[in-house]
Amino acid sequence: MIQKQQSMTISPFMQIYDIVVPKDNMLRKVNELVDFSFVYEELKDNYCHDNGRNAVNPIRMFKYLFLKTIHDLSDVDIVERSKYDMSFKYFLDMAPEEPVINPSSLTKFRKLRLKNVDLLDLLINKTVEIAIEKEIIKSKSLIVDATHTKARYNQKSPKEILLDRSRKLRKAVYQIDETMKEKFPTKTTTDVLQDEIEYSQKLIDVIEKDETLSQYPKIKEQLNLLKETVADDIKHLQISEDRDDAKVGHKSADTAFFGFKTHVAMSEERIITAATVTTGEKNDGKQLETLIEKSKKAGLDVETVIGDAAYSEKGNIEYANENEIKLVAKLNPSITQGFRTKEDEFQFNKDAGMYVCKAGHMAIRKARTGKKGIGNNQKDTYYFDIEKCKHCPFKDGCYKQGAKSKTYSVTIKSNVHKEQALFQESEYFKEKSKERYKIEAKNSELKHRHGYDVAKSSGLIGMELQGAMAIFTVNVKRILKLLG
Repeated sequence: MIQKQQSMTISPFMQIYDIVVPKDNMLRKVNELVDFSFVYEELKDNYCHDNGRNAVNPIRMFKYLFLKTIHDLSDVDIVERSKYDMSFKYFLDMAPEEPVINPSSLTKFRKLRLKNVDLLDLLINKTVEIAIEKEIIKSKSLIVDATHTKARYNQKSPKEILLDRSRKLRKAVYQIDETMKEKFPTKTTTDVLQDEIEYSQKLIDVIEKDETLSQYPKIKEQLNLLKETVADDIKHLQISEDRDDAKVGHKSADTAFFGFKTHVAMSEERIITAATVTTGEKNDGKQLETLIEKSKKAGLDVETVIGDAAYSEKGNIEYANENEIKLVAKLNPSITQGFRTKEDEFQFNKDAGMYVCKAGHMAIRKARTGKKGIGNNQKDTYYFDIEKCKHCPFKDGCYKQGAKSKTYSVTIKSNVHKEQALFQESEYFKEKSKERYKIEAKNSELKHRHGYDVAKSSGLIGMELQGAMAIFTVNVKRILKLLG
């Protein structure tokens, strides 16, 4: 049950905060900057209002997730720190002597209270609203790019993950007491995920019954990791196994990653104004219209968009022209010029410089045909691995049985790009292009300061939550810096 309003904290020790949490403390500044009541309004319908025990206020739970993102700590460690860090307690609206939550409450909050909530757009829009209110965002330009995040479990199956973690737990136990082998349950011999889940739970139960053994730091660390996987991640693992959320994307022709992409739009003041999270193989350019429309909805007036060559495809140029937006993105003839067949099935990967079919297979080489200077007659032809095509589940209508090659051709020139080519030579285009480095620095901040290089859970839903909290955090920090 959730209370209609957060109860007022009354304690004789509240003045301690005036002594130990200085005025320039970042968390004190965040509390003054952001009215977190929007969290309550957004999540209240996910609680019961007249039955059950009182729930921890959703504002406090959200603030715990905010702290977790800032410091890149586990649930257990962030709650442990909130026991003694007075700046944490102040930020969480707790009395100095007040007990902290159980770490498992954070797991339940993520799984039960944040479902059916578009947290990514909600949190970005809130920070943009604050930035506009504080007159921080003054430019009318957006910088767009995508950043890669590796899947937490790479390409392991859920069963392999549980096998690995239970093995490490047993190994830690054997280093202390080898006689525990006789007490442990029999290992599974099937390939059924549910059997491995049940085995892991039995293993956890046996070790927890031995109160002395379960308190050894090495054992406790591995025990908590296995428990967290079973309790917090396993449903996402099962969903991910069914939906195959994470996909293989390409950073270049020779390097690939398994995971997700976050497509980001940012103002010149380095405030992220919109984002979408997709699987790793998705084309960057296809997200441009969504990012612009989201930024407009958040309150921005968009006159210019700055991006790399991935965003210069024909559809984006037409959209920009229709909406009187200047698109500062260099043309790449092999990406978009001309009319292409099956545009929805073959996407250009600008990092690798090759086309990728809808099965995720990348072309292995390309060749240019036609006479130079003739215009529409010249084409780039991309060649695919014929052995993969023979066994591809999408070969019907794409690959002709018995064919010795599979190619995809792109016309080099089209009238749509002539104006864009002229614009590309202008001083305005060249000056605005210099702003693009800012978003690369922002992506680096997300990855290296807030753990955005690797997904913290499996599945697209978990990645969207991670993205929402990370972007909210970097935006709030940026606003504080610009104000201060």
